[in-house]
Amino acid sequence: MLENILNDINSPDVNAVGAIAKLVLSLVLGAIIGLERRRKGQIAGLRTFALISMGATLTMLISIYIPQVYMGLKNGDPGRIAAQVVSGVGFLGAGAIIQMKGSVRGLTTAAGIWMAACIGLAVGAGMYVISIIATLLIIFILVNIERIEMRHNFLWESKIIRVKMHGILDDIQPLRDIITKNDVHISDEFMKFDYVEGYTVVNFMVRSPNKVNVPALFNEIKVHGDPMSITITNEMNM
Repeated sequence: MLENILNDINSPDVNAVGAIAKLVLSLVLGAIIGLERRRKGQIAGLRTFALISMGATLTMLISIYIPQVYMGLKNGDPGRIAAQVVSGVGFLGAGAIIQMKGSVRGLTTAAGIWMAACIGLAVGAGMYVISIIATLLIIFILVNIERIEMRHNFLWESKIIRVKMHGILDDIQPLRDIITKNDVHISDEFMKFDYVEGYTVVNFMVRSPNKVNVPALFNEIKVHGDPMSITITNEMNM
């Protein structure tokens, strides 16, 4: 009995037992990836990833089933329908990407969605071991590589530090010195002079590691130049 079940699961032909086993496996593998994404507070979680993985598996099963049953072909092209998953799943990935005032989030989740679809296709094609290994590698990338990036300060953020100063400034080098002294790299800068109200706005486009003490940086700027305001944002607004 058990031997027959295993034969059905490993059979290249589509059958009920093998199809159910593949759907269940893809559900589990997709949910594992979704669990990690949900833990990070992403919108796409267990259900989304499980459904994507299962849907891709079902697509692959249909791709194999149609040539065998309706066309009588053992060597038909099962990739025609399945190929559409790789390109078609892009709209789900686009839905996971959020743009908020110049900052883009969700690229990793979108890549995970695409990988979940690929894993589902692999399960549907009977590549069980490879599918499981791929899932473990994805979890390793999402969990451990992030820890390595955080430990070694590889996670740099792009921000805009906006300083509004009294009067029309003719020298912003002191501000540059304060910012760079705090381990913040200045990529570019833009200035606005308001001769009517008598103030200057300096926008510093910066990149910095997560360890930067922003309140301490702002306090140092405040002590030095007595600014009207200091803000940090993702949006350029002259």
